[in-house]
Amino acid sequence: MTRRDSGSEAVERINTAYYDAMERGDFEELSALWLDDEISCVHPGWPVLSGRGEVLRSYALIMANTEYIQFFLTDTRVNVIGDTAVVTCTENILSGGPAEDGAGPGPLVGQLVVATNVFRRTPAGWRLWSHHGSPVLADSDEDEDEPGT
Repeated sequence: MTRRDSGSEAVERINTAYYDAMERGDFEELSALWLDDEISCVHPGWPVLSGRGEVLRSYALIMANTEYIQFFLTDTRVNVIGDTAVVTCTENILSGGPAEDGAGPGPLVGQLVVATNVFRRTPAGWRLWSHHGSPVLADSDEDEDEPGT
């Protein structure tokens, strides 16, 4: 964590609860973590989703088509300014859908996604306002030469 102020630990807990709810496929808990008003979400490779109905439908679809998912978060940074908090992290994801023959889980796939989660403080506590996930396409071990050199 980069900064520990009065809201950072609470934001870290709600951020962890978001990923835990996804792992368990707990749609009710996941829904409760989001604000009731205007929210947005970008899943890797998806267009921007706006509004509570559209965002929550996307999670219902993901949960219905994901047999197994586990998140290992790294590079997590929490910054709180007033009633807004921004969490950045790398989602190291291990997931799998149903097998094509319908007999048990399919093969597991690993993926790296960088994510930004924006939270807003409410009378009921911190709630997710926006989630943006972007796939990591570049290998971090590549040469860091300037383009064209």
